[in-house]
Formats: sequence, C-alpha cells, structure tokens
Amino acid sequence: MALADLLSVPGRQAPRALSIGSFATTTSLYRVRRVVVDEKIPGTLNVGHTLPTIAQAYIYITILKVDMATLVSMIAASVLGAWLGAGVVTRLPRRRIQIGMGLALLAAAGLFTGSLLQAFPKGGDALGLEGPYLLAALAGNFVFGALMTIGVGAYAPIMIMVSLLGMNSKTAFPIMMGSCAFLMPAASLRFIRTGTYDPQAALGLTLAGIPAVLLAAYIVKELPLDVVKWLVVVVVVYTAVSMLRSAARERALRDDSEL
Repeated sequence: MALADLLSVPGRQAPRALSIGSFATTTSLYRVRRVVVDEKIPGTLNVGHTLPTIAQAYIYITILKVDMATLVSMIAASVLGAWLGAGVVTRLPRRRIQIGMGLALLAAAGLFTGSLLQAFPKGGDALGLEGPYLLAALAGNFVFGALMTIGVGAYAPIMIMVSLLGMNSKTAFPIMMGSCAFLMPAASLRFIRTGTYDPQAALGLTLAGIPAVLLAAYIVKELPLDVVKWLVVVVVVYTAVSMLRSAARERALRDDSEL
C-alpha cells in the first residue's frame, strides 16, 4: 500500500482491511483539509464507511474460521452498544465531541504504537469462547460498539481482547469486521435521522471505499506496512492534539463571552 493511499479518498478504506482502523486516519484527513465540521465527523465516519465495511466483513468471514455462536453473539453485543451510543452522541454539543474524539485518537495512537512494538499478546488457538470468557467478550464488544459512535475504531481493541481471551489472533478479523458491518448501519440510522453527518463526504467514503477494500484484501495485504503505521501514529497524535486544542479554545471563548 502506497503512502498516497492514506492521502486520497480511495485509500481511506484500504488501511481498514489491513487492520489499520480507518476512523483515525479519516478523521485526521478531515481535520487537515477542513472538509467536515467536528461535530459531524462521528456520523460521517459511521455512515460513509458502512457499505465498504459490509463488503470486507463478507470477505473475511468467508475466508477465516471462527466459531459461529461466538461470532454472532459478539456482533449482537456490538450492535446494541452502537445503537445506544449513537443516541447519546447525536445529542452531544460540539465541544464534548471534540474532547471525546481527541481522547479517542490518543487511545488509537497508543494502540497502534503498542501493536508496532509487539506489546500485546499473540493469542492462543481457540476459535470460539464460552462461559465467563464469552461473557467478558460480549461486555467488551458492547463497549466497543458504543465507542464506535464517537469515532473510536473497534479494530485494535477487539484484536487485543480476543488475544487476551486465548483466541487465535486471526479470528479477530471476522469478529471485528463482522461487528462493525452490523453495528454501523444501526448507528448510521440515528445519525441520518438527526442530520448529524455530512452527506457529500459520506457518499465519497462509500463510493471509494468498496474498491479500496477489495484492493487491500486481495492485492496489497502482503506488502510491508510498518512505515505507514508509524506515519499513521504521528498523524493521529497531531490530529488528537488539534482536536483538544479546538475544544480548549471554544471553552475559552465561551468563558470570555460570559464575562
């Protein structure tokens, strides 16, 4: 995958299929280019990435093995979390969304860095979960589904969680992509109903995202990505700081107006 893939519309979805979450990179691009106002970024991400995510979920669910009961139950938990989370996010004021996304981006940068430094467990051999391990996974996916609606990508957290629970790390792909494929339409309905998204930007993500997913899944998946991932970390941290500074400026302006 070339660096240009991260800097153009068609490339925004390719990183997602390679386990680099696209929420953080797309948010960074929106902030740099000032394409979408901050309060509409979460809705635009969820609406615009929905169809490409469904396409990639189909690809990975069909080519990688995972226990179907575990997969379906975890997907259901994430959908419930997203539906409830979207209901909260659509009512948040601009400054709180800026703070939430700034912290989310810092968390994403931390996860990217940990992955590059191989700080996370590699997982076991299990293809499914049961008992308390499954309950823990369901609780985790519920939270990740809710956080998706504020712009926190679920890919890295799900990959870490399934590895910690002893599952084969490859099972993370159908789980995280299947979860996102089902939770994003649920969340998108709320963003569309309230108009808290940018239709033009979302359409651009959708139209360019599907071919990018196919490209990433079938052609560029074997290419070295470490350099690109480190670049993503730098860009995401910069965007997070920018988002938090914007929130701080808005508070300062509000305080001045009240004097």
